[in-house]
Amino acid sequence: MVSSLDAEQLRMISRVAKLYYSKQLRQTQIAKELGVSQARVSRLLAAADDFGVVKTTVVAPRGLHPDLEMQLEDKLGLLQVHIVSSVGETANLNQDLGRAAASLIEAMPLEGKNIGFTAWSRSLRSLAREFNRFLKMAPDNIVELLGDVGSPLVQHEATLATEMFANALGGTPVFLRLPSVVTNSLIAESLIQNDPHAREAIALMDNLDLALVGVGSCDIASPNYAGANFFTQDQLEIPVLKGAVGQINLRFIDAEGKPVDSSLDALVIGITLEQLAKTPIRIAVASGDDKLAALRAAAKGEWINVLITDLSTAEQLISTS
Repeated sequence: MVSSLDAEQLRMISRVAKLYYSKQLRQTQIAKELGVSQARVSRLLAAADDFGVVKTTVVAPRGLHPDLEMQLEDKLGLLQVHIVSSVGETANLNQDLGRAAASLIEAMPLEGKNIGFTAWSRSLRSLAREFNRFLKMAPDNIVELLGDVGSPLVQHEATLATEMFANALGGTPVFLRLPSVVTNSLIAESLIQNDPHAREAIALMDNLDLALVGVGSCDIASPNYAGANFFTQDQLEIPVLKGAVGQINLRFIDAEGKPVDSSLDALVIGITLEQLAKTPIRIAVASGDDKLAALRAAAKGEWINVLITDLSTAEQLISTS
């Protein structure tokens, strides 16, 4: 019978059972921690019994990692960690991470909520493709959190991903069709002032309920990102010399998670760290050796409180944190 469920359903069943039986949390506490309804917690506990997950101890289904997830939550101070076992190429990992993120979001009560979406993240573009099109969650708005990044092809894919994600959830897409990075602050102010759609998106960032953010290193990750709407390598050296180890939607942070102030901040058109801090649920979907320092810093600074990553990254975060 267990084989009739997919890995993400089994992972959620195992997780709820672990919180209820091992950590002895009440159903209401579990519902609040996981961002789901109490009725769903009750159904998951019933399923844990039906599928033999609960015996004298909680037995995790093969291939899942609830103990490791809880260990990383405790180590990094996160509300939730979801670990994906994936083999093969990067494209397959991005797809698996996107599928895990979709499963998590599908379990959340999102009616009337404002959701921030970082469409230039490859894993989050995969999320848009993996979401259940038949399950309408009825959020109010799906808000792009950063302007255009990289080549026109990447920008086109990002726009399509935002629209696809919004249609899948049943929300209204709110696009931010301006460059993510401009040459000076006056240009940024002028572009925003003269674009009512951009002003709407930026205003909504003050009232997000959930944000799907991009976490990255202080390097140019791909040739597709080099150009007039992204930082140059020389510009990236400015925050690095001030101690930056990573960035969240192009906002730089040091190893302790503290913001790194630099002249680059005024050049970015997108969500600020102040706006992100006001968002209750802050989800990062990321993996890879190049993101370890940034992920640790993002967790330490409480810029993220939910992490979806792969097994290798999780193990390295535990061993080095």
